[in-house]
Parts: sequence; structure tokens; C-alpha cells
Amino acid sequence: MISCIIVDDEVKSRESLKILLEDFCQDVEVKALCENVAQAQEAIKVHHPDVVFLDIQLQRETGFDLLTKLKEVNFEVIFTTAYSEYAIKAFRFSAIDYLLKPIDIEELKAALAKVEKRKSDTITARIEQLMQNLKSGSSDNYKLALPTADGLVFVKVHEILYCEASSNYTEITMTDSKKYIVSRTLKDYEELLVDQNFYRIHHSYVINLNAIKKYVRGDGGYVIMNNDKSLDVSKRKKDGFLARIGAKAQGLG
Repeated sequence: MISCIIVDDEVKSRESLKILLEDFCQDVEVKALCENVAQAQEAIKVHHPDVVFLDIQLQRETGFDLLTKLKEVNFEVIFTTAYSEYAIKAFRFSAIDYLLKPIDIEELKAALAKVEKRKSDTITARIEQLMQNLKSGSSDNYKLALPTADGLVFVKVHEILYCEASSNYTEITMTDSKKYIVSRTLKDYEELLVDQNFYRIHHSYVINLNAIKKYVRGDGGYVIMNNDKSLDVSKRKKDGFLARIGAKAQGLG
């Protein structure tokens, strides 16, 4: 049984989420509904929830104010928000779950499923990184949370050279030659990094377009990255790849 608390300053939002949880999510128990930071602090102290559904704006305070007032955060946090796409990237890069209002039932179920798999002892680090990402002013400066066997590693996105598929895992190679094996698929990183000037050149590779040393022509051809690693470009990805590098590709296509 997953115990949870809902924190939202809008009555309709609190009640709607409670109904969704009770009607559509098995083994979930709503322990308390809170409208402000003070109520949430008390409810967390009394109920020791497994997860807190936390609105960003809480009257004159924010969900972040609540988290900073707690001595420790030993529960998972799922933010409920109407934030812009720009801010949503910060959540995704920091491995923090969020639900956009109005809340979709399937997305709610998926968020709860991830709660059961995660270790809440990493939540403090994830929240701290989320706040740093939000303050950075640009997604170009975000750090990405990588779930490795030893725990979370936070890396600067522009220092990733390429990501390589390894079954249901992904191997991420950095500019300093470090490599991380992470428990997410290459498709996950393709979707996450596509707006950060990364491109999937092959079913096995997503590369940092700023880290290409050379493109060599061929059926699909191949790229040589800044670490001198050669990576194939598939035939069906070639045109899209050359279009993406645009002016940089003059003389290379």
C-alpha cells in the first residue's frame, strides 16, 4: 500500500486528484489533503507518507518552500503543475516526476509505478538539482540525472559526447572519457536530448552534434567524434542528420 498526501491550494484540484487515486489506482491510500505549507508540514510529520503530490504555487508560498523547511525529505515527490514546457525540461533532466493539470489517469498511474521502483534516499539530490536547473535560466546549462548502479550521477549535458544503446540500458560517454551505464533506453535519451543539439544517427547512437570532428561520406557514412571514436550513420538517418548540421556540413555532405 502506498500512502500519499495531496498538497494544493485549490479545493477542486485536491478533490479531483483524490478521486482519481481512489477510483483508478490500486493500493494507494490518501492520508491527508492540504492547502498550504503549514498544513503539509504537519501532515507529513503525522503520516510519514510514501509520496507527496505537491503543487508548485501554494498561496503566497511554493512547493519548494515546503521542501526546504523539512529537516529531511524521505518520501517521493510528484509535482502537479501547469508550468511551461521550458520548466518541464528541468523536471525531466532532474529525474523528478511531474503531472500536468488537468491530470491524465494513465500518466498518474505511470508516475506511481516509478515511485515504487525508485529509492527515496536520492530524492534530496534530485530536488536540489531541479532547483539548480530552474535557476540556471537556460536549458543549455542543465545537468542531467543519470541512474547508475551506484546511484544518481549528475552530468553537464554539453559534456556528453554520445549515447550508445546496450539492450535495455544506455552507455553514455563523456568528454573526459568517463562512461556511465544507465538503466534507461536510448529512446529515452533521444527524446530528452533532441532539443539540446543531439541527434540519433543510427539505431545504436545518439550524438552531440557539437562534438563532431569529421563526417566521412558513404552509403550512410560515419562521424568521427572529438574522442576519435567512429560511429556509423545509417542510410535512413543520413539526410536528416545532414539537414540538422546544416551550415556546419558545408563540404561534408
